[in-house]
Amino acid sequence: MAANRERARLTVYSRAWCHLCDDLLRALRPICEEHDAEIEVVDIDSHPQFEETHGERVPVVVGGETELCHYFLDAAAVRAYLLNFR
Repeated sequence: MAANRERARLTVYSRAWCHLCDDLLRALRPICEEHDAEIEVVDIDSHPQFEETHGERVPVVVGGETELCHYFLDAAAVRAYLLNFR
């Protein structure tokens, strides 16, 4: 890995009791491993400031300031975003 290369980071807004969140994270992890990307999982029940924007639409995958998908993984959108970090 190049020393000056920025590592990609995705944020997943989720809930602990959400089966869609579990499914999305299970599918997202191998893609992130393939692209050496980090995943930050934010439980919106523990962070109420995100309830208004993401409460009804979890899981939500965000890269930078861009929402890449919600409810279900859009693998093509995630891969396209992660290619910017190669």
